[in-house]
Amino acid sequence: MSVPLALLGLLEREPSHGYDLKRDYDAFFGRGKPLPFGQVYATLGRLARDGKVIAAEAEPGAGPDRKRYIITEEGVSEVETWLAQPVAPEPHLQTVLFVKVVLALISGRSAEEYLDTQRAAHLARMRQLTELRRSSSLVDALLADHGLFHLEADLRWIDLTASRLSALAAEVTS
Repeated sequence: MSVPLALLGLLEREPSHGYDLKRDYDAFFGRGKPLPFGQVYATLGRLARDGKVIAAEAEPGAGPDRKRYIITEEGVSEVETWLAQPVAPEPHLQTVLFVKVVLALISGRSAEEYLDTQRAAHLARMRQLTELRRSSSLVDALLADHGLFHLEADLRWIDLTASRLSALAAEVTS
């Protein structure tokens, strides 16, 4: 997730304060990992420096004065370009799962035990996501589905790798 582009996209709807941007980011994208306030303001500062947003005059509020940020034409153009570009469909060739299997094999540890432990963790997470999907809003259900599909692909890879551990061990330890 590109935080700067997500914030620009949120600003495209309407000018907002940093606090409101954080709230909206967390509500839409931050499930389980909210955006720190410091990151919001640091990102807004860089976006302002780069001419993608401007900060309006500070407004008095209940606490410290707050700045309302407004997206510029350059910022809108960047969001449009980003939205039009597809995400690279190629998988990462060295995922953490793969790295752990190879490191277990080359160090003489049991990669099979690691794969069994990982499979159990994936299945437990899939049960959580399935329950979330049943009891949540459409947004949360779609996010749960996305996670489930990735976990299913990982499980297929875990099973395939487990069936090829001997051959992989021979290749990486020779």
